[in-house]
Amino acid sequence: MTILTLEEPRALERAIASIQHGGVIAFPTDTVYGLGGSLAYPEALERIFAIKGRDRTRPLPVLLASPSDLSIVTASVSPALREMARLFWPGPLTIALPALETLPAQVVAHDNTVGVRVPDHSVALTIAQRCGGAIAVTSANISGMPPACRGDEIDPVLADQIDLVLDGGIAPCGRPSSVIRDDGDTIVVIREGAIPTADLMAAWDRVRADSTGGSGDPDQLLEAGTPARS
Repeated sequence: MTILTLEEPRALERAIASIQHGGVIAFPTDTVYGLGGSLAYPEALERIFAIKGRDRTRPLPVLLASPSDLSIVTASVSPALREMARLFWPGPLTIALPALETLPAQVVAHDNTVGVRVPDHSVALTIAQRCGGAIAVTSANISGMPPACRGDEIDPVLADQIDLVLDGGIAPCGRPSSVIRDDGDTIVVIREGAIPTADLMAAWDRVRADSTGGSGDPDQLLEAGTPARS
């Protein structure tokens, strides 16, 4: 195992190269420290399950570098969900979307969806962008144990089994991302996290009202504007 701080020469480049060549690394995100691997290396994603002791019925979430990278993971995003993404990305909202058949099984749920979000953290965004626009990432802890908020808090047993720890200081370590999916004309909050359910439902109601009130195409809004925080 290698531990690098962001201040060390080419530390970020080495972390990116590790993932690009099928490695598994730990790095800071906008929630906790994450354990990440490339979608191009299913064997790396299998290592994440083994290292964490993660239940294989729980697929790995995917971090995107940008909303424009949604096409990497899905061919179907409703205008309303695109608008929810515009409102809450970058940030702690994971959206379950129909998964492309080409995605590795490790990120696809039993209902053929994939959970995706754009993180609000420059290191995580840079790694995702340099690794094809999307990477599989879960919290860097043994399943059932508390998440790591600092690089030196990562369990040594876990750290010894990965290729590199990129120590980027303290992660915010608040609540995990909220997770939603659409269900016809409404959304289902699969997990309440950093964004309260009441805020998500209020935003959804505004999105639906706007979509029926002639306020513009949400797809055009997403393409034209920079993702905004709610």
